[in-house]
Amino acid sequence: MSKDIRIKRGLTLRLEGEAERELTKAPRSKTYAIKPPDFHTVVPKMVVKEGAKLLAGDEIFYSKYTEQIRFTTPVSGVLKEIKRGDKRKILEIIIEADAEDAYRDFGKMDAAKADVKDVKERILESGCGAFIYQRPYAIVADPKDTPKAIFISAVTTAPLAADKGFIIKDKIDAFQEGINALKKLTPGKVHLCVDDSSAQYLKNIQGVELHHVKGDHPAGNVGVQIHKIDPINRGERAWTVGVEDVAIIGNVFLTGEYHAERTVALAGSEAKDRKYYQVKIGANVADLIGQAPGDVRIISGDVLTGTQLSNNQYIGFFDNEVTLIPEGDNYRMFGWLPFTYNNIHSNSRTSLSWLFPKRKYTPTTNLNGEERALVVTGEMEEVLPMDIYPMQLIKACMAGDIEKMENLGIYEVAPEDFALVEYVNTSKIEIQEVIRLGLDLMITEVG
Repeated sequence: MSKDIRIKRGLTLRLEGEAERELTKAPRSKTYAIKPPDFHTVVPKMVVKEGAKLLAGDEIFYSKYTEQIRFTTPVSGVLKEIKRGDKRKILEIIIEADAEDAYRDFGKMDAAKADVKDVKERILESGCGAFIYQRPYAIVADPKDTPKAIFISAVTTAPLAADKGFIIKDKIDAFQEGINALKKLTPGKVHLCVDDSSAQYLKNIQGVELHHVKGDHPAGNVGVQIHKIDPINRGERAWTVGVEDVAIIGNVFLTGEYHAERTVALAGSEAKDRKYYQVKIGANVADLIGQAPGDVRIISGDVLTGTQLSNNQYIGFFDNEVTLIPEGDNYRMFGWLPFTYNNIHSNSRTSLSWLFPKRKYTPTTNLNGEERALVVTGEMEEVLPMDIYPMQLIKACMAGDIEKMENLGIYEVAPEDFALVEYVNTSKIEIQEVIRLGLDLMITEVG
């Protein structure tokens, strides 16, 4: 029996360029990359050198401060290059792929019958520990912790985001095995949140507490769901796992092999073949989009939280979509006048877009203004469905006031939960970055 969760605050952004529900296998990339910056706070320690021959699933680095967290290669091939930045920080580990993958054999295991220690070790040695994130702080989970619960969101609400129901519909057996494994890691419940699309495929999954979520974005954010189901207090830990990542974990137990497959939706007004592609994690974005012109922004992820890519860079480790939108390099004459430009979306009523709630828009990267002071408008509270004061928390993060940050709910949030706040806020401040810096300070000072 499922429990209903209704999110009453938020905002659905209707954008042009949704991917069609058609799945095709993308061309195999010649090179793949694992990017350590995708795993916030992880300092990589390499275990192989350039030129090493690798099987898919072989370890390539581990976390300097938590050696149990290992990271493995998604494909077989040769470690071609380790790209470094300032202070020799590792930015990308590039693997030149074989024509076909050869896999390291971990051995099959029945997760439901296996010992907890064996299940945890299998997840870690295969590199699947990288898929498990913890709240608070939105960082890779520490295997030494015992979470009070595990949360999985199969709800799609972000603009142009990949439909999680479509992603998981052909992976139900692997998903169920992944749930069997995750249940071993917590004395509490495994919470699975679904929407109308994913519910039709996941309604019969065993070993979970099912929640049917309805509402505008950010209803699909796992942080919002945790807030509604079982909020996090100081000293508590909850773990989160992506829908497709659960299936990857399950496949390791079913097959004994690390099949790092990722279903990616190619979306956005500037994308040509807008559909779903089957790729391996770390694929080259050029194999999906070709060479995008200079006036197009390539985003790994959705338009609110994604990361900008250039041609021939690599899709993010966790991303299920690549979005292409126009660059915002045009100047709007008299853009400060209300009702001057009615072809763009505005959450405030400075354009007439509010008269057409179902109209779809083609966004650009224009900020439509410059950074200015934070003022009390009430616009943030309209789109953040959590019982916290967003502006006060933002100011506490900017000031580095740990006590206020704790009292205002820093343990419950992640940068993605403030993406809409950043979008509607007239100050134009990079709010997600402010929240990330606040969380980093809490990691340092509180742990």
